[in-house]
Amino acid sequence: MAELFNFINDLIWNSVLIYLLIGTGLWFTLRSGFIQFRHFLHIFSILKGSNQADRAGISPFQALCTTLAARIGCGNLTGVVLALVVGGPGAIVWMWLAAFIGMATAFVESTLAQLYKVRDAQGNFRGGPAWYMEKGLGLRWMGILFSCFLLVGYGGIFNSVQAGAIAQSLQGAFGYKSYQIGLGLVALTALAIFGGVRIIARLSQWIVPAMALLYVILAGWTAAHNIGRLADVAELVFSSAFGLRQAAAGVAGYGISQAIFLGVQRGLFSNEAGMGSAPNIAAAATPWPPHPASQGYIQMLAVFIDTIVICSATAAIILTSGALDQATPPQPGFALIQQSIASVGGAWSTWFMVIIIFIFAFTSIIGNYAYAESSLRFFRRCPRGLIWLFRLLTLTMVMFGCLADMPVLWRLADMAMGLMTLTNLIALLLLSRIALMLARDYNSQRNIGKLPTFYAANFPAIADQLSPGIWDRPAAPK
Repeated sequence: MAELFNFINDLIWNSVLIYLLIGTGLWFTLRSGFIQFRHFLHIFSILKGSNQADRAGISPFQALCTTLAARIGCGNLTGVVLALVVGGPGAIVWMWLAAFIGMATAFVESTLAQLYKVRDAQGNFRGGPAWYMEKGLGLRWMGILFSCFLLVGYGGIFNSVQAGAIAQSLQGAFGYKSYQIGLGLVALTALAIFGGVRIIARLSQWIVPAMALLYVILAGWTAAHNIGRLADVAELVFSSAFGLRQAAAGVAGYGISQAIFLGVQRGLFSNEAGMGSAPNIAAAATPWPPHPASQGYIQMLAVFIDTIVICSATAAIILTSGALDQATPPQPGFALIQQSIASVGGAWSTWFMVIIIFIFAFTSIIGNYAYAESSLRFFRRCPRGLIWLFRLLTLTMVMFGCLADMPVLWRLADMAMGLMTLTNLIALLLLSRIALMLARDYNSQRNIGKLPTFYAANFPAIADQLSPGIWDRPAAPK
């Protein structure tokens, strides 16, 4: 079974996806005029009004925190460890590259999700790739296919990976049984997900900023303690990334192809740009300014925080501590991070890392569920009983993750991620003209001092594709 999963993953990633992912990000970057660089500071001006919400949608800040809750998980920890151990220290450079070009992709997919969103039976905003595949492309079958991939990935496999990370850390630190950890985690998860997307958004709004800040402070403290190594680490990272010389950390003989592959793949698993997951929550927001592109900007920031900030923090902890040099062979996953912190912090690092891993992984579980529930509502016949059944299935997969073998879960996660991303990127390329048109409309209004506001009546070519009652404003005055 493991060999079959490896074959499918190699076929998806090595043959198609990694090139399509980089190519799509570069295409959007060039066509948008390097929007992620030129307008980066503008994102923070949008955040000033991002706490506004209404009965139909969550606030943009809640959407940002919910997507960060799903993004910031064990991919930021064990994913970075895997990239550094197998691909070498240079893999972090390719993770940065994947993030920077992925910011443009994140802008496009979240802008489209906002544009094509709908109201569900309760009057709440819903949207995401499945909706823009159906409404923008007229391909409902494609939306169904994507939704199925997402439900399998985020409703099941990815939550199992996060639950497995929690079980692994608690077992190693305190010796709890897997089933004991599973039962406790199922109970906590049930309390969160049975409240629905709005409860998850409110929880994320408070937990995510605090945990991210705490982890960055930890990384800064570790790097400061090893400040004498910073110059050597920087030289090692960039020489390894571009094959200038073989890296000396961990095992000898890192190849540049390994660095690129692991960096891009682990970067995608962490920041999700182009995967089509975050747009499901981006569409649930009431945007401010009232224009689809504003939510695109917000989600660009989420990619930046996830990879450039949090993944870099993990890399800084490991590389500046020298733990990668000392481990022969390198310690797996969390053990290497814990060893890195222990080298400067002592025994308290065990407790601290257990807390960090738990918060990262648990918020990912509830964020992943929010993605999956939103996607489930794409199916027109979605009675309330089906939602409850899906919640029970999610809890089952959380328990399964605590009992299953982690390497198998990672292979399944990579396969689900690849299929989702491949389907979404095709749709994004076909709809790129519309997203870029919205970006121009947003910035043309901003450049003349107006509050960017979307008027569907000014875009008759797409007006009939949009859900009635959402963007129905009169045409803007000439």
